[in-house]
Amino acid sequence: MTMDVTEYNSLAWDKAVESSNPWTRPVHGDTIAAARRGEWDVILTPVKPVPKEWFGDIRGKDILCLASGGGQQAPVFAAAGANVTSFDNSAKQLEQDRIVAEREGLSIRLEKGDSADLSRFDDESFDLIFHPCSNVFMPVLQPIWDECFRVLRRGGSLLVGFTKPEVFIFDRFEEEKNGVLVPMHKLPYSDAEALTEDQLEELFRNNIPLEFSHTLEEQIGGQIAAGFYITGFYEDYWGDPKNLFDNLMPAFVATRAIKP
Repeated sequence: MTMDVTEYNSLAWDKAVESSNPWTRPVHGDTIAAARRGEWDVILTPVKPVPKEWFGDIRGKDILCLASGGGQQAPVFAAAGANVTSFDNSAKQLEQDRIVAEREGLSIRLEKGDSADLSRFDDESFDLIFHPCSNVFMPVLQPIWDECFRVLRRGGSLLVGFTKPEVFIFDRFEEEKNGVLVPMHKLPYSDAEALTEDQLEELFRNNIPLEFSHTLEEQIGGQIAAGFYITGFYEDYWGDPKNLFDNLMPAFVATRAIKP
């Protein structure tokens, strides 16, 4: 299949905003008010809040929210006193951040682009990068880790959430239509390569983003190869009793990495 995956997924996430996907719904004003009082938490994965010690004091710090649009995390960081840049591939996800910023009187810099290309930012521009579960929509990871290392200041943190590769062994169509987990796919997995023409057409018709599994070597080993030290790790579930994979094992990982 020949197509521009980055552009397709950008437009698919625009459509997700229009359909009110849960990861596109902006936070309410009471969440922002609490963050201004220093009472806040955010998630890299679906359920578990990120440990506060992974952040330290973010007041006055420069934070890059990477592929993290949707009016959820960036406004919380801004309300808590950070200088926030929201960088996302979806114009409408960025618009959600803008809506909250204008509604709550917050300052958030909005930048649209591909996470593998942060060339508009100078070396050592940020103190912290917050990258929640989103690289599942990105076909190649190493350029992302390399760029994150470049734009982080020494001693800065990269906080990442990602989907475990085992999730992609199972046929998503069987799970959605028949409620069963059927082992089907070899890893690493790519929608663009593993699905039939009819299945791909169904995704395109419903504006569903293309997904890609990534090995732990690509996820964790890739961060280490870029120069990071991994200093934190936890697992998480979907948190949905209807999700069949939750009955087997955690589906997500979060890592904290430091630029020495």
